Amino acid sequence: MAAPLELSCWGGGWGLPSVHSESLVVMAYAKFSGAPLKVNVIDNTWRGSRGDVPVLTSEDNIVSQPAKILNFLRKQKYNADYELSAKQGADTLAYIALLEEKLLPAMLHTFWVESDNYFSVTKPWFASQIPFPLSLILPGRMSKGALNRILLTRGEPPLYHLREVEAQIYRDAKECLNLLSNRLGTSQFFFGDTPSTLDAYVFGFLAPLYKVPFPKVQLQEHLKQLSNLCRFCDDILNSYFRLSLEAFSCVNRNQQQIAFGEVHSHDSTT
Repeated sequence: MAAPLELSCWGGGWGLPSVHSESLVVMAYAKFSGAPLKVNVIDNTWRGSRGDVPVLTSEDNIVSQPAKILNFLRKQKYNADYELSAKQGADTLAYIALLEEKLLPAMLHTFWVESDNYFSVTKPWFASQIPFPLSLILPGRMSKGALNRILLTRGEPPLYHLREVEAQIYRDAKECLNLLSNRLGTSQFFFGDTPSTLDAYVFGFLAPLYKVPFPKVQLQEHLKQLSNLCRFCDDILNSYFRLSLEAFSCVNRNQQQIAFGEVHSHDSTT
């Protein structure tokens, strides 16, 4: 009997199984590959570290970071890429690098640096998942970490000032979204009719941007103009997460809602 696989990750809201991109990447890949994960949603009763979320636990193995978790699952024979050609495998790596270089900085800015979004959506949601008094401290640290990550990778000559960096990262992100839209075309998934690692990454990056109701929506508005990418996200949610989300909704139906979103269960399954 295979060792149980448990994934600790940030929870969901706004029709998403998780609002956290890296958690979504792993959850989607597990669905695509058939990996039987038990999902432990972090909430304000959680006592573990949040710095490395998502975290996969199996017997004596503790694995963090999406790429390492996906490699671990492949070694356990849960492989969503077994039908890909060598060229498609190389394309997968290239597009994931594109996402991390061109789209991730703008996503970090949208969630953690843009003031209206951070104070009205991101900070309250994450604070609701963290026990007091860490709830007063940790979101601010995460915001500073996001800004430092943006400046470390993009704040170099000739872009010295944050405003210049912001303009550039949003241009890059919109270009990345356009490239993804052109690559997907009218296909159901990026390599035909079967989802793979690339689909998990694109879904994980795009779904929160698509669904979370931010007041400042520059990048979100651009994404919503690309109907095939929105359809891609909706199809994965409906095909792979609908039952999980319905069960999740029933569990929480009678629980008090936080001011701007939904309360989240402690445990669920993918």
